[in-house]
Amino acid sequence: MRVFSHTPANTEIVCALGCAERLVGVDADSDHPAEVVARLPRAGRDLDLDEQAVLRLRPDLVLTSLTVPGHEHVVERLQRAGLAILVSDPQSLQGVYANIREIAAALGVAERAEPLIAQMDAAMPAVAVAQRRPAVLVEWWPKPVIAPARRSWTTDLIERAGGRNPWADEDAKSLPLENARVLAAAPEVVVMSWCGVRESNYRADIVRRREGWADVPAVRGGHIHACSEAFLGRPGPRLVEGYRRLRAHIAQAL
Repeated sequence: MRVFSHTPANTEIVCALGCAERLVGVDADSDHPAEVVARLPRAGRDLDLDEQAVLRLRPDLVLTSLTVPGHEHVVERLQRAGLAILVSDPQSLQGVYANIREIAAALGVAERAEPLIAQMDAAMPAVAVAQRRPAVLVEWWPKPVIAPARRSWTTDLIERAGGRNPWADEDAKSLPLENARVLAAAPEVVVMSWCGVRESNYRADIVRRREGWADVPAVRGGHIHACSEAFLGRPGPRLVEGYRRLRAHIAQAL
């Protein structure tokens, strides 16, 4: 089977399932595993995918997703091009696991899904909270501040790691936040995980300088952290690293 992967998470899932040799191309944002993607043709960034370039690779299956706003337009173009596609749209950690099962089945290796899921789940145990749960703001974007809401696997990771997402009751994947809402929520931990930005370019001073944020407990206490979007924003095996970092940052705030 010839597989084209559109989105880094799908690329990483395929490789974690031991099917890297099936990949005939990836999107330009897929960067892991480096030794796999280095040899593969690229067909544009996630929102600017070149479906004609994908067609030239003659894939039997295109793995795509709806995890980023605007992906729906890419999915429509792939469908119009007559490509066979599998669309993932996980909205919880259990949804991520279900997506792994779906991809494994599509690749003809359904039996490999459960060991991978079990390995991930065992590496992300729910913290037994004897004290309070600190409020945690994960930032997908700095201006406006965009945070995960109820329909996000990241909310589940925060909970497992011993914190709480103040916007976990909001029925959305993510939502923009005005300063007043952040001040009212009083997060004790801020984790920058800005989409499409290298972790080395995350700047805590941008967080500190926002109007009124000097009163945010995370700012007062110095609990502003960076965690690459690769570990929190990609619904795949490397969420384990995101969980570990969240757990460490939350523990520091207690």
